[in-house]
Amino acid sequence: MADPGQSVSVAVTAVDEPTILPLGSEPRYGKTDIEPTEAAAAERTTPSITLAEVRAEPEIQALIRQANKNLGVLGFTEHGFRHVGLVANIARNVLRLLGYDERQQELAAIAGFIHDIGNVISRHGHATSGALLAQSILVRLGMAADDMAVVLGAIGSHGDSEHRIGEPVHPVSAALILADKSDVHRSRVRNNDPASFDQHDRVNYAATSSFLRVDAEAKTITLELTIDTTIAPVMQYFEIFLPRMLMCRHAAELLGCAFHITMNEVVVL
Repeated sequence: MADPGQSVSVAVTAVDEPTILPLGSEPRYGKTDIEPTEAAAAERTTPSITLAEVRAEPEIQALIRQANKNLGVLGFTEHGFRHVGLVANIARNVLRLLGYDERQQELAAIAGFIHDIGNVISRHGHATSGALLAQSILVRLGMAADDMAVVLGAIGSHGDSEHRIGEPVHPVSAALILADKSDVHRSRVRNNDPASFDQHDRVNYAATSSFLRVDAEAKTITLELTIDTTIAPVMQYFEIFLPRMLMCRHAAELLGCAFHITMNEVVVL
């Protein structure tokens, strides 16, 4: 997690059409005896491989690089090493600040770094294809099967396309969703012509700083945004990103926290 006084470029993944489940639809937590915390737990408290090993893997680097190029051709915001590196760091720190063990922190970071590799195949269904692509690579790198299963679940549940929103299934998954969906910042906009900005470009470009603040004592997770309202009004942010904010609320609740948003130091959620 970056220093609280530092502006952090964070941005949200672009989608085609945010047609989703009706607002208020909730994951079915508590309907069985399986708790979300159990879904990622293990006897080991240290990871079988590290983010450094994953980050250094040439195949991973090639997939991230090409996926970002493909999305650039389609006009999407930046999904390259800046985005995945930031998501990895934030996901790790969400769990660190909430007291999760070293293993789950590292798995969240790994999931964050590789969560978007499915875009090399297609934007559509990229969460599922990304998990499938990651499996053989993680096996080759020596990741233990139980660690790999957690990472694949996190990648597969982070998406918000195909007319559905992703549902967090365990703490690693929740941390990835919060980190990914809070990445809103003008540095992600790749359209060089402001006159031709679509709504996603305009809202991202209007965000001059963002920070995901975790308060373990208060049990809150707050996305703090600074928005230039001369570029995009606050309501436009919600019109575009409401599905992702719903995902963040579900993710925070799975972690035992309430999710809030502040814009220009005003609480809006």
